[in-house]
Amino acid sequence: MKLGIGIGWRPEIADAVEALPGIDWVEAVAENLCADHLPDSLVRLRERGVTVVPHGVSLGLGGADRPDPGRLADLAARAELLGTPLVTEHIAFVRAGGPLTGSPVLEAGHLLPVPRTWDALEALCENVRIAQDSLPVPLALENIAALISWPGEELTEGQFLAELVERTGVRLLIDVANLHTNHVNRGEDPATALDELPVEAIAYVHVAGGVEKDGVWHDTHAHPVTRPVLDVLAELRSRVDPPGVLLERDDDFPPADELAGELTAIRTTLAAAAPASGASRNPAARPPEPAARPAGARDRTAVAQTALLSALVAGTPAPDGFDHRRLRVQSRALAAKRADVVAKVAPELPGILGDGYRPAFLAYARNRPMSAGYRRDALDFAERLLIEGRPADDAARRRLTRWWQERAAARPPRRGARLVHAARTALLGK
Repeated sequence: MKLGIGIGWRPEIADAVEALPGIDWVEAVAENLCADHLPDSLVRLRERGVTVVPHGVSLGLGGADRPDPGRLADLAARAELLGTPLVTEHIAFVRAGGPLTGSPVLEAGHLLPVPRTWDALEALCENVRIAQDSLPVPLALENIAALISWPGEELTEGQFLAELVERTGVRLLIDVANLHTNHVNRGEDPATALDELPVEAIAYVHVAGGVEKDGVWHDTHAHPVTRPVLDVLAELRSRVDPPGVLLERDDDFPPADELAGELTAIRTTLAAAAPASGASRNPAARPPEPAARPAGARDRTAVAQTALLSALVAGTPAPDGFDHRRLRVQSRALAAKRADVVAKVAPELPGILGDGYRPAFLAYARNRPMSAGYRRDALDFAERLLIEGRPADDAARRRLTRWWQERAAARPPRRGARLVHAARTALLGK
């Protein structure tokens, strides 16, 4: 299946995407699409013959729990609606806790790296098979960028991906920007990863921008694509002709001519890096799996992931073996993303709170993990402010009260009732 050159479709740049020349296909975040109605822009693109691929972000196939049937059904419905040839998701976990650990469910609000261990691989492979059986079209999975490394990993990234493909037959979505991110942040050589993974399983490729701060590469999708990322794309192209290559941009959107320039750079890189005729690749040897492992891979993975996520979003002690400085960077990044997304799903909040919104939200998020999505998070944040008698400005507090009432309840929360609820929550561990 040949996709060609594409770009990530986002509502903010819908008009620009429709006008860009030479766009063969687009990718849309699955969770941002209604299950029974497409945005007009995507309808027009499909009428022109442009393929639309739904890209999921919330399944958490790398988590210890089996995939949620409702989320799988939602992704399947969007695949049917779009008439797409495939759907994509990530090799990541996005939540932890719950029945396997007897602890509250915690939401990361972001994609977190799966430990490259045989235990985690076993759980991931079973989750992938469940997803494949639930979807009407083939599934491809994306390697993610990471700020942190798990201690005691047993496989390299390339080996982990190769084993996943061997055991499940899943396709790969290789993000070359993420390979570069992991090179800067974790010292992993992109060329080695490309040598080890089965490039023939690649469904398509992502290219995106980021920025380096204090020695840490942040995969922002809000900056121009850099030369090192294009160099990784060239490395990949020297090994295989990918069926599709897509430019991602999720924020701080530039003018259409800048997007067109980045697409031109991608096309130029692909053309220049094409291998000589007859070039071949020798597949890397598979790593030996331990002869016997105790049962309970999911339980061990659940405990490890819950301990890490709790340290990142709930302020609990860092698990042994992690870089504490990197964990702090990741924790701040999760809180900042959470603040940004809440501001988007509830734009009235920064409107009411003004410059005080961000510091107030980051203070709230420091010890209040997200457990039920961003819209619930916005309501809980507003409720916490009202209980504490904030904001100090009477007019702003009345506006916040009305906003909360319209979305959550007939009357604002009373301090006594809220304290009782908090005590009950603490006792029940929920």
